[in-house]
Amino acid sequence: MPENVLNGDHIDVKGASCEPQDNDEENTENDVHFEPIISLPLIEVSNNEEDEIEMLKLRAKLYRYDTSSNPAEWKERGTGEVKLLRHKTKNTVRVVMRRDKTLKICANHFITPWMELKPNCGSDRAWVWSVLADYADEQLKPELLAIRFANAENASMWKETFEKAKKIVGSECEIYAGKSNLEQKRVDSDSDSSSDVSYSESTDNEDQIKSFKRTEECDAVSQQKDIKKEAIEEKDVVTTEEKIINEITKLKVTNEEEK
Repeated sequence: MPENVLNGDHIDVKGASCEPQDNDEENTENDVHFEPIISLPLIEVSNNEEDEIEMLKLRAKLYRYDTSSNPAEWKERGTGEVKLLRHKTKNTVRVVMRRDKTLKICANHFITPWMELKPNCGSDRAWVWSVLADYADEQLKPELLAIRFANAENASMWKETFEKAKKIVGSECEIYAGKSNLEQKRVDSDSDSSSDVSYSESTDNEDQIKSFKRTEECDAVSQQKDIKKEAIEEKDVVTTEEKIINEITKLKVTNEEEK
């Protein structure tokens, strides 16, 4: 069978006839649609950040100081986005960091007013701080953490926002602001006049005396009732004994008369 010539090129008829058939089969296969046997509803997964406001979000690399290894050394904990989240009502601020791709938490702890960021070996883009309770591994653990940013600008932004968060927690959070109020109240109560203290003590003593007298009266009444009950029971026993003796004497008399 002669070969066809088109624009000086040789074209194989068999090959040309087979190629479009393969393409048609591929198109038909792509157009096939199978409906699922079981339809599953979409489930919304909560990240527990709905009630919090994002103060800062930066990309960084986190390290932890591992004291279990010999010798102790810094170990990488994860690379990803670190956030400072402020609660809308409680005014607490926490550090949350998730790893790339897996989104697994590698840092999750609250900021306290006494936390301090310290530079790591004089670097202008790394900070070190200690945490009393980190919940990244779903267990509260004390950790010594270090974070390193891509440039010095991000590191300075982290430092500024971190210090701002410490002030917010110390002044507006009920946990820490309440402690200062309680301390002031204790100082005020200690500085009260001695007359007020003596008056309160005297009133307390009077109340205690009254309550003690009431208990004594109640005990006396209960004892009198018990005594009356015992007397009545003794009378009942005596009367029953007398009845039995009388009946016995009657029986004796009747027996003697019969004899």
